Amino acid sequence: MSNSVVHHLLNRGFTRPVSFEHRNKLNSSCVPAVGKIGKSSLGTQLYGKGLQKTGRRLITETGRPVSFVTRAVLAMDPASQTVEKFNLDGNIDLLVEVTSATVREVNIQIAHTSDSLLLHWGAIRDNNEKWVLPSRCPDRTINYKNRALRTPFVKSGGNSYLKLEIDDNAIHAIEFLIFDESRNKWYKSNGQNFHINLPTERNVDHNVSVPEDLVQIQAYLRWERNGKQNYSPEKEKEEYEVARTELREEMMRGASVEDLRAKLLKKDNNTISKQPKQKQHFSTEKIQRKARDLNKLICKHVADFVDPKSISSTEPRALTTLELYAIAKEEQETTPVFSKKTFKLEGSTILVLVSKLSGKTKIHLATDFKEPITLHWALSQNGGEWLDPPSDILPPNSLPVRGAVDTQLTISSTDLPSPVQTFELEIEGDSYKGMPFVLNVGERWIKNNDSDFYVDFAKEEKHVQKDHGDGKGTAKNLLDKIADLESEAQKSFMHRFNIAADLVDEAKNAGQLGFAGILVWMRFMATRQLVWNKSYNVKPREISQAQDRLTGGLQNVYASYPEYRELLRMIMSTVGRGGEGDVGQRIRDEILVIQSKNNCKGGMMEQWHQKLHNNTSPDDVIICQALMDYIKSDFDMSVYWKTLNDNGITKERLLSYDRAIRSEPGFSSEQKDGLLRDLGHYMRTLKAVHSGADLESAIQNCMGYQDDARGFMVGVQINPISGLPSGYPDLLRFVLEHVEEKNVEPLLEGLLEARQELRPLLLKSHDRLKDLLFLDLALDSTVRTAIERGYEQLNDAGPEKIMYFISLVLENLALSSDDNEDLIYCLKGWQFALSMFRSKKDHWALYAKSVLDRSRLALQSKAERYLEILQPSAEYLGSCLGVEQWAISIFTEEIIRAGSAAALSSLVNRLDPVLRQTANLGSWQVISPVEVVGYVIVVDELLTVQNKTYDRPTIIVANRVRGEEEIPDGAVAVLTPDMPDVLSHVSVRARNGKICFATCFDSGILADLQAMDGKLLSLKPTSADVVYREVNDSELSNLSSDNLEEAPPSISLVKKQFVGRYAISSEEFTNDLVGAKSRNIGYLKGKVPSWVGIPTSVALPFGVFEKVLSEKANQAVNEKLQVLKKSLDEGDQDALGEIRKTVLGLVAPAELVEELKSTMKKSDMPWPGDEGEQRWEQAWAAIKKVWASKWNERAYFSTKKVKLDHDYLCMAVLVQEVINADYAFVIHTTNPSSGDSSEIYAEVVKGLGETLVGAYPGRSLSFITKKNNLDSPLVLGYPSKPIGLFIRRSIIFRSDSNGEDLEGYAGAGLYDSVPMDEEDKVVLDYTTDPLITDESFQKKILSDIARAGDAIEKLYGTAQDIEGVIRDGKLYVVQTRPQV
Repeated sequence: MSNSVVHHLLNRGFTRPVSFEHRNKLNSSCVPAVGKIGKSSLGTQLYGKGLQKTGRRLITETGRPVSFVTRAVLAMDPASQTVEKFNLDGNIDLLVEVTSATVREVNIQIAHTSDSLLLHWGAIRDNNEKWVLPSRCPDRTINYKNRALRTPFVKSGGNSYLKLEIDDNAIHAIEFLIFDESRNKWYKSNGQNFHINLPTERNVDHNVSVPEDLVQIQAYLRWERNGKQNYSPEKEKEEYEVARTELREEMMRGASVEDLRAKLLKKDNNTISKQPKQKQHFSTEKIQRKARDLNKLICKHVADFVDPKSISSTEPRALTTLELYAIAKEEQETTPVFSKKTFKLEGSTILVLVSKLSGKTKIHLATDFKEPITLHWALSQNGGEWLDPPSDILPPNSLPVRGAVDTQLTISSTDLPSPVQTFELEIEGDSYKGMPFVLNVGERWIKNNDSDFYVDFAKEEKHVQKDHGDGKGTAKNLLDKIADLESEAQKSFMHRFNIAADLVDEAKNAGQLGFAGILVWMRFMATRQLVWNKSYNVKPREISQAQDRLTGGLQNVYASYPEYRELLRMIMSTVGRGGEGDVGQRIRDEILVIQSKNNCKGGMMEQWHQKLHNNTSPDDVIICQALMDYIKSDFDMSVYWKTLNDNGITKERLLSYDRAIRSEPGFSSEQKDGLLRDLGHYMRTLKAVHSGADLESAIQNCMGYQDDARGFMVGVQINPISGLPSGYPDLLRFVLEHVEEKNVEPLLEGLLEARQELRPLLLKSHDRLKDLLFLDLALDSTVRTAIERGYEQLNDAGPEKIMYFISLVLENLALSSDDNEDLIYCLKGWQFALSMFRSKKDHWALYAKSVLDRSRLALQSKAERYLEILQPSAEYLGSCLGVEQWAISIFTEEIIRAGSAAALSSLVNRLDPVLRQTANLGSWQVISPVEVVGYVIVVDELLTVQNKTYDRPTIIVANRVRGEEEIPDGAVAVLTPDMPDVLSHVSVRARNGKICFATCFDSGILADLQAMDGKLLSLKPTSADVVYREVNDSELSNLSSDNLEEAPPSISLVKKQFVGRYAISSEEFTNDLVGAKSRNIGYLKGKVPSWVGIPTSVALPFGVFEKVLSEKANQAVNEKLQVLKKSLDEGDQDALGEIRKTVLGLVAPAELVEELKSTMKKSDMPWPGDEGEQRWEQAWAAIKKVWASKWNERAYFSTKKVKLDHDYLCMAVLVQEVINADYAFVIHTTNPSSGDSSEIYAEVVKGLGETLVGAYPGRSLSFITKKNNLDSPLVLGYPSKPIGLFIRRSIIFRSDSNGEDLEGYAGAGLYDSVPMDEEDKVVLDYTTDPLITDESFQKKILSDIARAGDAIEKLYGTAQDIEGVIRDGKLYVVQTRPQV
């Protein structure tokens, strides 16, 4: 995944989490999402998670419907209030079912084969006959002339379906007609509207389980009857379950919950002294969040990370025989491979290549099986069918057999290390869509996981599978071992989890990339890219024990290695919780109980039982939900299949299990209540094993079976976690009670408060740490799903609400991140923006925009980090395991989409246009306003084309512009969504080169420009906008004629000579000895106002480098340098890096050292050598780096473009004492964007100025000041740079070439300035910076900067480009040059 993918995700994406057609629909914990949604509360039976509604369908920009992926769900049992049946035209059945829940649902089903049915409908409110149009309606609904709504039905098989949700309690009925659009036919109810009454109050029976408080009372009474013995923990647990069984049996005999409660409480009141009711910490509507110091949430756990490009892999893996065969075949074909697929089985591989040319389809099949293979094959026109192939296309050694062909594979060993068996087929035309086949080896039939193999001719692979590669950027040895063990892991989940547990220590030794490899492997498993079970019987208890072993090992690493916690959390979310076999064994035990109690021992239930007995998997969660949905729908079989199919389970998949499920369910109405009750219980057991992020089971697992309102028998609790914060049960109860409410704000606050309270326990060792982790994962997942559910309520929300939601999501993301300092400071920034908004500060939107920009940078950084860490492992391991290429290509993208970053990006995108409008920022920031005409070209990064030459005027639309690039020859404009500083190098070069340069903040405009790739556009920028339009070639010709007169001025360099001095003081700075940078500093001393400081300076003059190079001690360096320069002249650009390395080998002559030491001391500058020889070596290394920067890529190609003789470029070195700045600034005394000479424009950053002029992301604080009113600065933008540079007292060595002050050439900034000591990178907290928070301080500092710029401009008499710093309120100017 390239940076363009990261950019697309962060700047345009996340607003539609697309579910790819070929992707299984999974929740964030990688367990398939199931069921539907309902209201939950304590004391009621929960079927599922209670986290988010089932996937909706939206219309994309292309008009295609896409599915939202359900991450977690809660099913309830809404009693059916109304079922009405109608008959249309005598032979069409219409069924309307109304259910009552928190939101009333109207489910409409029509037995009709048309795919163009529309529901023409409205609602009746307050007994008014006129239709009202509900605001809540299905996707793709349109408003029809403000009189009705029209919603298309969803077709499935021979039926069409539609579900309406009515949340307006004043609506008491709906009316509708059905319109067949393709036939222009209306269906009515006896000539009238269909009229459906809606229930006006809930009537839902939730009494399908025994409430926990009653179980606890029953357990107490048993304990009392047995003499109040001292029970062991095991006995306590046993007694508790016996009590539960006794009450269940009473309910089975007809007792209601109310009967049990009355009976037990009557007994209880006579024998039990009640404890005072525990204090309730939370109201039912909203919690009061605790005030916290956000700085205490900061984590700086960053794993050591080696750039993948620098990792030298072990010996390259030899290509396999089949890989060599594939390469040879691909080279033979004259067209690209249409599709490529590998099947791994029994230690061997099958490779299938499909190519198409001139109406012919060619199939090449090869395998490395040792035994002779017979291919049993056919052709199909529709998936799954077997048709006799035409006799004239049969390969040699083929024998037709009923509905198929047997072909003996041919052995081929030409130029291959070992023989392969091959099959080739050529088909004319396109009537056949695929080829099903199986293999016969002797007496054995070999299938693809108990299904036929299938080669698809019709569907071209967008990503043809790649070769393994060399594993750079991965823990290659670990991944190779995983690939070798995959055939064993495929036997069952027990095998896979035990193998993973065995590899935990090896992953730990490999560091971050080791756990990245484990994560990739586990996620490929969870997304069904790997085989789950292959002909191996395993007990549920054994799977649960294996899970427990793996998660226990991960828990131990989590406790001891905080730098890996983020990866470990992701791994654990794919695995499930486990639990020493108890929960796992219940899977097998409880299905038997369900069958026995409900008299359903045969058919589908027995087949499912056999499947569960043999090998349970996350599919069982979906099957269980499908059964419950089927039962609730009054045994509508289409509902059963819809739930299965919506979650990726087809009839073929059911048949593919080792113990196939061949039958459909068949129950009677007498079984309904019992099955719903028992399957609801069973769903909890399944999720406890297969869904580690399941909220309800995670809460129950941590809390035990405790009823906080009746704490009469603590000992009867089943394994609760000790040491939880006071009031935590109430907080979790609050979360469960609000988990399905439409207004998600109270839920989000509760979830985040629960995570904050839990956090201290996650940072230290705990015997139940993994259970706490699974609870935190569940809370995290619920935040994400709640936010997505809450998007609707933000549609009409103001900026305050959106900013608050952003702060909540940002808090959630920070709590899940190892290195979260930047995220925490973004969070503090949003809180400060909210306080500015509420205080009605004028600049609140401008400040909020800077926090928004910084938040985007943080998301981009996180996405790029994931890309670096995970994608190489996904590419390598996925290729080794034969994972489909589409799944490999989107691996990191899907990881990012599954996290809070997706929701945060979506919210930020919502807020951006609001802030720009409020702050009057418009859609553009124009940095260089030049009218141009050119052809559009779209690139990912400007850096990748900076050395290119375009042969026609070109408008570059670049996703990324860092700020220090060159603008390529032929480019007339650069447009970008990125935010380089107005005074960055690339901005200066654009203005100097009369190139249009602008930042576009509007994603819609940017997308429009990108869509014009290759077209000729005219750009007409103003100071705040860019008007563009498509034009014809004649306008370009006219512009070219106009520009013929504007030939660039001729420039040249004068080569400087060594004048016998190694070092000079500032008083000796002249044109022959140093460049303009040094001369200007020397000129300013004593001439600027006294309150402006000028740092003391000395210099190594021109010619010193050449003199040092000519010394005998440096002869070898000189000779190597000449060879490399010759190679460079011949076009070897790689020689530039080698030259820079070679220069660093120079040895300092003794005369240079002594003369520099003497000059610095005479100028009252500290001599580095006084602190030891090592300090001088550091200084000498810095000097050499400045000289070597003559061969920087940017500098070298820049001189070549303007035809300067690079050999004539000479480098002096300006030596200054570093001022450890609080702030650094750059001033342009004429506004560079508008050209207004009455305005001073300046930018300010915190720390050293390298973040301002170098390639550091984010914006600086910018302001303008009128020269006739220097005390009234106007802030144009607040800072968004996340990093500041700070340094100890030190020396800096600045480049000062003779190529930096040439008229008509922007040579400044091309060469390096190098401090003797490395700067410290500090993540910045602007909420504690007085330049942001203290208005009077801000005004003073900005006014001082403006006054200094005005004074220096008056001193020179021309517009100046000035750099300086501020330390303890004192302003220093470190250099000035004419403004270009």
